[in-house]
Amino acid sequence: MSANEDQEMELEALRSIYEGDESFRELSPVSFQYRIGENGDPKAFLIEISWTETYPQTPPIISMNAFFNNTISSAVKQSILAKLQEAVEVNLGTAMTYTLFEYAKDNKDQFMENHQPVNSTIPISGIISVETPNTAPSSKKKEKKEQLSKAQKRKLADKTDHKGELPRGWNWVDVVKHLSKTGSKEDE
Repeated sequence: MSANEDQEMELEALRSIYEGDESFRELSPVSFQYRIGENGDPKAFLIEISWTETYPQTPPIISMNAFFNNTISSAVKQSILAKLQEAVEVNLGTAMTYTLFEYAKDNKDQFMENHQPVNSTIPISGIISVETPNTAPSSKKKEKKEQLSKAQKRKLADKTDHKGELPRGWNWVDVVKHLSKTGSKEDE
């Protein structure tokens, strides 16, 4: 079997196994995420597995860079990835995405035993100083929105339907009236 046939078979199997499982997400036909642990669990983490063109003969790409994992220290992430990499070596040449997800589920407590939530918030001042160009902030004035009077708002509301949209043809010109006002060249 070619790598593509193996991948197609594994994709079908994953879709049927994880159908209705809220922890599983298919990002693309070759990339999958699985949340290990329940929502709200401080030791929950997200694993992303992406297949290479020659997978399963070559290892998949395993990542924990999802924003969901931002409270996990890089040391714990590296430890989890190292253990998953060992499982990859054992299963090389076979469909292993399901195996890796299940391995992570079975060993979640062991993987996260050294986990201490990391406060990864960056001070807002740090962000502003990084993104602010060297121009004076007062050089740009905010544009004011055009304010409508109550009468203008009522008039606008009378023209619109219940969704706030103008009806079709609200700005059409009555051709006969227009021509009678402007006078056509045929009359001359």
